[in-house]
Amino acid sequence: MPLLALAHAIGRPMQWGLHRTPLAQPLYNRLGSAIDLEALRGGAFGDYQPSTGDVLACSYGKSGTNWCLQIVHQIAHRGAGEFDHIHDVVPWPDELGRGFSVPLDDPAPKQASPTGMRVIKTHLPWHCIPESDEARYVCVVRDPKDVAVSGYYFFRSVLLGPLMPPPDFWVEHFLTGRSLLGSWAVHLDGFWQQRHRRNVLFLRYEELKSDLHAAVDRIASLMGVCLTEEERGQVLTKSSFDYMRAIDHKFYPGMVSPLGLPDGKMMREGKSGAAGALLSETQRRRIDEVCRAALLKLGSDFPYEEVFCA
Repeated sequence: MPLLALAHAIGRPMQWGLHRTPLAQPLYNRLGSAIDLEALRGGAFGDYQPSTGDVLACSYGKSGTNWCLQIVHQIAHRGAGEFDHIHDVVPWPDELGRGFSVPLDDPAPKQASPTGMRVIKTHLPWHCIPESDEARYVCVVRDPKDVAVSGYYFFRSVLLGPLMPPPDFWVEHFLTGRSLLGSWAVHLDGFWQQRHRRNVLFLRYEELKSDLHAAVDRIASLMGVCLTEEERGQVLTKSSFDYMRAIDHKFYPGMVSPLGLPDGKMMREGKSGAAGALLSETQRRRIDEVCRAALLKLGSDFPYEEVFCA
């Protein structure tokens, strides 16, 4: 039996047994907290100082990151951006497995851009990112209930496969703030506090869904790029869900472990407010309660109830 088939064959029985022991949840949380993400990623940028032409896409994981990358890249290329894989043209300094993306100091992406601009991807919170008045920062935030669901399917697809824990375990792990995604509240509040800066754009995923035209215009304005109507139309077309889903392989990282799913997708559904398809009402309510409390503890004035519970 091939190794991959064997891994999947024993994976589900292992999952069934592991996640039904009293120690399962503490063990799972311990595995997550064993990685100090800020220590590991905090020096990701080294001494690099963002400059004119750098647009940092600063989204929390599973919050529309690739959508943001595509929009910024297409605006920078006036709707004519092409690539074999997004990370051939987009540096990702805080990637856990170094070498997957184009290096941060590679001049090629800027040189190939007709506007002289390129996008840099990061999942780091604001306090771990180098600040520069010359660079631009786009932060996309998403309802944490939808983030939890998207993260569940993503990590099952690329990493854990049949060993992915049940949704209730995943939700509790996500809410510790020690998962591979880090703290949702810390990430959101850091950028929320910077939203009035002239070079920072704070966007909600739900805004991208409801009015992509307006979102593209706001991002282009932040970048200082004036698009023709034809160029704007191309950016909108290439930033649509249908277009991006058709080229999903250009965004999908592939299997990062033998347990990953070979037919996984990066663009799964892209919906807002659809967490009920996986999570119970009790689980959704718990996510809201914990995230509200975390923001309150941080002293944040982000209107959580109005934005994500209306």
